[in-house]
Amino acid sequence: MELQVLENNINYKFKNKELLKNALTHTSYAFERNTASNEKLEFLGDSILEFISSKYLYKNFPNLSEGELTKVRATIVCEESLYKIAKKHNFDKFIFLGRSETAVHKEVRKAIMADSVEAVIAAIYFDSNLEEAERFIVENLKEEALIASKNVGQKDYKTVLQEKLQANGEVHIKYEIIKEEGPDHNKKFTAKVSCNGKALATGEGKTKKAAEMEAARKAMNK
Repeated sequence: MELQVLENNINYKFKNKELLKNALTHTSYAFERNTASNEKLEFLGDSILEFISSKYLYKNFPNLSEGELTKVRATIVCEESLYKIAKKHNFDKFIFLGRSETAVHKEVRKAIMADSVEAVIAAIYFDSNLEEAERFIVENLKEEALIASKNVGQKDYKTVLQEKLQANGEVHIKYEIIKEEGPDHNKKFTAKVSCNGKALATGEGKTKKAAEMEAARKAMNK
């Protein structure tokens, strides 16, 4: 599909189309074609996303404490939330993947989809200004922010999972990091949660805690 379709989806028209293409170029494709990947754009987009989301939450949810604002922000900028944005705008149809990646995975991985959203945020910033990047972020996260703000007092997935598993007696719940990949500024962790030695689920995240939380969420869904 032409990138113009994606521009229509995200409601932003790039002056420099190469920026958008770069934002959608996964490392597997970049390595095979000897071109630049979206890693550096993703690095900057991550910082822009955190700043803008913090600013939005600070202005729009004055009744929340600092701790609650932190929890809401963590919810709306997590991999799952960014993946929903990518899925909503059909990013998977436009991401440039290498043969090595497509040979192993039939569908575009959730982490790749989420990373591409951060890269596009940085691309919008470079193509225009911070205000346009902010418009894109707020437009796509304000609903998630509202939902998260209402649920901020609820227990996290690890706590709920523990309570459910221990409802009928004491059990041994274990979390372990089974994979760590990526450069220091952009690590990705994979965590596994098991109960009495039986693996329940795995989850990915940009921090060990986030990966463990995603594993707990998946275990609960099962």
